[in-house]
This record gives sequence, C-alpha cells and structure tokens, in this order.
Amino acid sequence: MLVQIEPDTDHRNAPAAHPVVAVLGARSRVAGLPQHLPSGWETRLVPGLDAVRPGELVVLSGATVPDVRLARSVLPAVTRIIALIDDWAAAELVSGVLTAGADVCVRGGHPGILAGHLVACRRRQLAERWADLDLPRE
Repeated sequence: MLVQIEPDTDHRNAPAAHPVVAVLGARSRVAGLPQHLPSGWETRLVPGLDAVRPGELVVLSGATVPDVRLARSVLPAVTRIIALIDDWAAAELVSGVLTAGADVCVRGGHPGILAGHLVACRRRQLAERWADLDLPRE
C-alpha cells in the first residue's frame, strides 16, 4: 500500500526540509560541531528565539531552566530543544532543563557526542510525522 502525505500547509507543524541546527548561547562550546554533523546539515548562530525557524533543532548552549522554559513556551512543538550544559553541572540542572521542556540534555564535551544527539532528535522529529498518519486498517 502506498500512502501519500499531503503537503503540510501549516509549516509550524513540519520539520525543516533540510536539517538545520540553530545555536543560541555560548558559541565556543559548539565551534567544532559542523565537522561532526552529517553532510547537508546546516548550523546557524542565532541572536535570539525570534530568529529560530519552525522545525529547526535548537541548541541552547549554556542552558538554564528559565532558558528552556521560555524556548518551549514560544517555539512550535515540532522544534526540538537540546540543552547543552557544563560537564560538571549538578544533577538538579539536568532534571530541571528536562522538566522545563528540553527534548534532550547533553553535558558539554566532545562535539561528536552532541552531533549524535542531534541526529537522534532529527530522526524522532521525522518519525513523529509518520506516526501521526491515520492509515486504514485492512
């Protein structure tokens, strides 16, 4: 059976056509990220949440609980929020950013680890689009 997905007229509910990582916060923590992302991925440094496009993956570098809470309240649900925190951050910060709405929390370190989390977030983002299909039962 073939299923055709109609174009999403509400672009706030669709992932970006090409993977884009929008980075807010401490840029030094993500300087090596582009070399670890798959071919065709784009990384943008953005000055604020109002510059984030719907469906992008958002890295909050040096994330705090209020940062994540604000991002989740203003960004569309399809936007994945990745909280990047210090290696030595307290467990309370990890649980706090996740409770506030981050899709994943990554302790600083090698950019390859962050890239792996971004790829996984993109896969979940795309999988959810298919999961919402109401297919006829045979």
